[in-house]
Amino acid sequence: MADTAREAIPGFGSIGEIQERLAREGYIADRMLATTLFLSVSLGKPVFIEGEPGVGKTEIAKVMSRILDTELIRLQCYEGLDSNAALYEWNYTRQLLELRLQEARGVDGLQIGHNLFSEEFLLQRPLLKALRSEGPRAPVLLIDEVDRSDEEFEAFMLEVLSDFQITIPEIGTLHARHIPFVVLTSNRTREVHDALKRRCLYHWIDYPSFAREVAILRARLPQVELRLAGQVCRFIELLRERDFYKRPGIAETIDWARALITLGIAELSPDAVQQTLGCILKYRGDSEKLKQLGLESMIEMALMPGHDPAAAAEFCT
Repeated sequence: MADTAREAIPGFGSIGEIQERLAREGYIADRMLATTLFLSVSLGKPVFIEGEPGVGKTEIAKVMSRILDTELIRLQCYEGLDSNAALYEWNYTRQLLELRLQEARGVDGLQIGHNLFSEEFLLQRPLLKALRSEGPRAPVLLIDEVDRSDEEFEAFMLEVLSDFQITIPEIGTLHARHIPFVVLTSNRTREVHDALKRRCLYHWIDYPSFAREVAILRARLPQVELRLAGQVCRFIELLRERDFYKRPGIAETIDWARALITLGIAELSPDAVQQTLGCILKYRGDSEKLKQLGLESMIEMALMPGHDPAAAAEFCT
C-alpha cells in the first residue's frame, strides 16, 4: 500500500527542474537544497531542515505545496505537545448528541452507543489529517520547530514516520491513504535525537551570501530597486557579523525592505534605519548594542562600493 501511495506525489525530471520551479515561486534555492528536495520526493523520505530562525525553513513546505499542487497541513510544535493534540481527539459533543438521539429513537439498550467510537466521531488533528487525506495527491505535512517539543513526543513521531500508520485502540490500525511529503524544521534550541534524523534526509540552511540574498529579496519584492536591495542586504550582512542576541534572518530582510518602500525611502540613511529598526532587531538589548557599535559607521560601510548587487543576477537565471 505504501508504494501505491507514493505514486500520488508527482516527481521531478531533474534537480534543475525543481530549482527552477522553486525560483518561479520566489524561493531561490542552492543546488544542495534542490538535490535534497529532489531525493526526498523521489525516495519518499521526510526531509529534516535545520538552521537559524528566519532563513526560510518553513517557507520550503509552503512553496513545495504550491509546486506539488496539494494541501499544506501544518503541525506547530511546542513544549507540552502530546499525541492527542497532534493526532486525534474524540468529538465528545457529537458523541453525546448521538447518544441522546439513539435514546430518543428507542434504540435497544444493548445497542445504545455502539458506534460512538468510530471514525465519524474523530476530530482529526494534523498528523491524522495528513495520513487520512482524501485529496487526489498526497499532502505536504509540515512539522514545524520539532525541537520545541518534548522528547516523549519526539519518540512518538518515530513510530508515525516509520510506518505512516497509527493505531487507535477503539478502531484499530489506520494506514496512510497517501504517504505525505514531510518537512520537519528545527531552530536547534535543543538537539533532536539521532533516531529521528536517521529517518530523514538532512539539510542545513545557513544565512545566504550577499548576492543570493539580493536575489531572494528581488524575487520576493520585484518592486525594490537594485541599489536599495544591495544596501539593505549589505547592512543585514554586517549585522550578522556582530554578536547580537537575535541576528536578523531573511524574513527580517524582506520585511525591512518592504517597510522602506512603503515609506518611500530609496537609500539608507541614519534616520531611515532608526525609523525602521523594529523591522530587523526585535530585542531592546540588540538595539542598544547597535547604537554602541556605531549605527552611522555601519551605514557608511553598507553604502561603500565593493558589493555589486548586479552579481545576484546569476541566482535569478
